[in-house]
Amino acid sequence: MPEMPEVESLRQFLTQRCVGHAIAQVDLAAISALKTYDPPFAALQGLVVDGVHRYGKFLALDCGGLWLVFHLARAGWLRWREELPTTPPRPGRGPLALRVTLDDRSGFELTEAGTQRKLAVHVVTDPQQVAHIATLGPDPLDDDFTPEVLGAILAKAGRAQLKGILRDQRLIAGIGNAYSDEILHTARLSPYQPANALAAEAVADLHATMRAELTEAIRRAEGLAAKDLKGEKKSGMKVHGRTGLPCPVCGDTVREVSFADSAMQYCPTCQTKGKPLADRRMSRLLK
Repeated sequence: MPEMPEVESLRQFLTQRCVGHAIAQVDLAAISALKTYDPPFAALQGLVVDGVHRYGKFLALDCGGLWLVFHLARAGWLRWREELPTTPPRPGRGPLALRVTLDDRSGFELTEAGTQRKLAVHVVTDPQQVAHIATLGPDPLDDDFTPEVLGAILAKAGRAQLKGILRDQRLIAGIGNAYSDEILHTARLSPYQPANALAAEAVADLHATMRAELTEAIRRAEGLAAKDLKGEKKSGMKVHGRTGLPCPVCGDTVREVSFADSAMQYCPTCQTKGKPLADRRMSRLLK
C-alpha cells in the first residue's frame, strides 16, 4: 500500500507534470472506484490543473475549484504515460480504474491489482467533503505536530498498542503498516507497547524518529519516476518485509506476527528485549 512518503512523492511528480495543463479527457474503467456522482466526473474535462495536494494518503488535484481526489488503497498505483491511447478503455477489463488525459496527450492511469476493489475516486468541490479526509488526524510532518501533540494522542489512547495507533488515520495521518514497523524499530519500541506507558523522553524520541524516518523516505524518492517508487520503498526497509533476514542493526533474525489481512515485522533484540511476540493466528494454524 502506498503510504505518506510514496504519496508525497507522487504529489511532487504530478505537480511537475500536470499543473498548468488542461484535462482533455477522463475515462472511468472501473465503476466501483467512483464514490461520488455529483458533480459528474465528466465535469473535469476542459479544466486546468491549478495544484496537486496531499491529505494523508489521499491525492487531490485542484482543477479550478473542482477537485479530483483519489486513494490508491492497498493494491492501487499510479502509472504515468507520456502518450495515452485515444481509444477509451473498455470498462471492467484488467486492472485499469481511471485514465486522465491532459491537453498534450500525456497523463496518468490509476490501476488496482487483485480481486478486491478498494481504490477510491471522488469528484468534489472541497476535499473536506470526502469523509475520510474530514476525519484525518494531524500530518506528522506538519510544523504544528509537536512532541506535545503526539503525547496527547498517546495519552488519550490509553493502553492501545503503539502499532495500531501509528496506523490509525484518525489519530495520525499518512502512516501505514510498513512505516509503522520501521518507525518502531528505529525507536526501539515494541509494537505491543501500551501508548500511555511511554515516558515523556520516549514520546519525544518517538516523535523525532517518526519525522526522521518519513523525511528520509521522501528524500530517497525525490526525483524518481512514479514507476520506480515501489522499488525504492522496499529497498529502504530495515525490518518490514524482511522476515527471516538479519536485522541490519543487531544481526538478530527479523520476526513476523500475522493478522487476518496483514503482517508486521520486528526485531526481538532491538524492540522486545529478545522476547518473541505472540502470533496467535500462527499458533491457531499450527494447532
